Amino acid sequence: PTPEQMNAFGLKHTARQLAKDNQVPLLPGTDLLDSVEDASAAATEIGYPVMLKSTAGGGGIGMQLCWNEEQLQKSYDSVRRLSEANFANSGVFLEKFIEYARHIEVQIFGDGKGNAVALGERDCSTQRRNQKVIEETPAPNIPDDIRRQLHETATRLASTVNYRNAGTVEFVYDQKTNQFYFLEVNTRLQVEHGVTEQVYGVDLVEWMLKQAAGELGDIKLLATQITPKGHSIQARVYAEDPNKDFQPSAGLLSEVHMPDKTNVRIDHWISTGIEVSPFFDPMLAKVIATAKNRTTALALLDESLAEISIYGIETNIDYVRDILKTEIFAQGQIYTRYLNEFSFIPHSIDVISSGTMTTIQDYPGRVGYWDVGVPPSGPFDRYSFRLGNRLLDNKESAAGLEITLNGPTLKFNCPTQIVITGADMHAMLDDIAIPFWQIINVEAGQVLKIGKTSDVGARAYLLFKDGIQCPNYLNSKSTFTLGQFGGHVGRALRVGDVLRINPGNQPSAPKQVPDPLLPAIKHHWDLHVIYGPHGAPDFFTDKDINTFFNSDWEVHYNSSRTGIRLVGPKPEWARSDGGEAGMHPSNIHDNAYAIGTIDFTGDMPVILGPDGPSLGGFVCPATIISADLWKLGQLKAGNKVRFIPISIDDAVKLECAQIKSINNLESITHSFTTS
Repeated sequence: PTPEQMNAFGLKHTARQLAKDNQVPLLPGTDLLDSVEDASAAATEIGYPVMLKSTAGGGGIGMQLCWNEEQLQKSYDSVRRLSEANFANSGVFLEKFIEYARHIEVQIFGDGKGNAVALGERDCSTQRRNQKVIEETPAPNIPDDIRRQLHETATRLASTVNYRNAGTVEFVYDQKTNQFYFLEVNTRLQVEHGVTEQVYGVDLVEWMLKQAAGELGDIKLLATQITPKGHSIQARVYAEDPNKDFQPSAGLLSEVHMPDKTNVRIDHWISTGIEVSPFFDPMLAKVIATAKNRTTALALLDESLAEISIYGIETNIDYVRDILKTEIFAQGQIYTRYLNEFSFIPHSIDVISSGTMTTIQDYPGRVGYWDVGVPPSGPFDRYSFRLGNRLLDNKESAAGLEITLNGPTLKFNCPTQIVITGADMHAMLDDIAIPFWQIINVEAGQVLKIGKTSDVGARAYLLFKDGIQCPNYLNSKSTFTLGQFGGHVGRALRVGDVLRINPGNQPSAPKQVPDPLLPAIKHHWDLHVIYGPHGAPDFFTDKDINTFFNSDWEVHYNSSRTGIRLVGPKPEWARSDGGEAGMHPSNIHDNAYAIGTIDFTGDMPVILGPDGPSLGGFVCPATIISADLWKLGQLKAGNKVRFIPISIDDAVKLECAQIKSINNLESITHSFTTS
């Protein structure tokens, strides 16, 4: 458009005058106001409620609804200041406010020579804080004669000023009286132009470029060659948290998936690994569904939104889907202020405080990649973790939280069921102590605070009905913090994070773990092991091996999920050095490790944890059996450990008994003798 056209329509009070001069219906209103006294007098004449508007405003900025004179008096100066700050123009005016108004806009295109055409109308009534959320064409529930009048009025206004290029004439529509009133003209291509393109089979950007190049031709002739088909509806996907008053949501996207569906157009700029900044417009994507009728288009849009995955930040996708399910939207009667009172309940949990080290884990973890150097991760105390999921009747693979030393504070935004297992940490639900190893029913709005570990044990586990919902990375939801992948964006939880859980789950019947099944968490641990692969006489002396099995080893303070360091007697070693592998007798050429191998890194043994390396150049005199691996997750600095050798046959039978005990929630034991 020409600068003159943009100036004329860019200021709302001059646009109103143009509309008035061209017999376009106007809401009762004023010219620019000189004082708050003038505003009060005019509002009394017009009749409350009124909308106080900045003449240069846009995007919902510089607008204030006033229901009475007191609100008008309070708002007048603030709207002027806001207008001056945002648009360098402090002019304001009043318009009558229609409480149940719809926002209807007509897509126009002018050739700059007095010819203009209308490409249908769009309903943009689904708004929050005057920002559009859902748009569609054609507008539902408008009589054909009114629809025709809207188009004729818009093109008449555009033709009068010789409007050039794409634009939109916007109207307020009173669905009670079927009357429409001029609102404003946008002298640009709008966000929602895509629904018009889908129904009319045109590319408005192509038209704009051809118009600028003088190659578009006769637009009236072009318009006669276009036949609108079907119905198109668009949802805007924003980076915002509807549960926190729509505050912006920024961060790293660990998964972005957009469905590839027939008759669905998704315009977006995001991909996995993108960092969404807090400094720009929050729009992430526009999802446009087109079908032969409105009912089918709505179903297709909802289906498409359900298949979108954007993980790492909060979005309004679930909020939009809830709007689509309302009766008022289904009937095509939604009005511009409806969302002000719309209630949304997210299926999520807010992290109020994160604790020392709280991560998402699942069982059995990231298996199948050990040979290429990717550790399994997963719960360090997998026995406690699995028992918790069993109590909730969850799938064994359901993801939960591993809590180390000091627990988080979590706010539940929806009802669910939880179980806390592992080392005792004082847990409070709304300041009421709750037990471990039992199903707890949690209501929306309740706050769970998990404290510090007691004298024994290092880790507790918080399991949720049907588990935490986050993307799989290499077929697991487990967090590997060193690799920065899996779980919640590849890291431990932080304040402000949001965890997603499944909605509408069938509650589990109350049940408890029998006392014999509860893990014995203590200061002194017996760890059953298989002797080897590196023993006497090649690497250690017989005395070394006897000392190894008959000593109490102390857990070093510098221990983690990568490995548990132990303090104890120094080996004599059966050789003076590692030969070609290195200077120290513990050095060997690359050797495949297993979780639970006891590796001598120099003279200090380290028990390999679930986040440790799969290969190493150190000797391993013993490997902890699978049934005892859970104990590693509860070892605490200062604890004492003794290694008890058993046979491979007994190790297998112990593991089988443990699995049956978890599955049946009953004690199943296996007797054995030490090797």
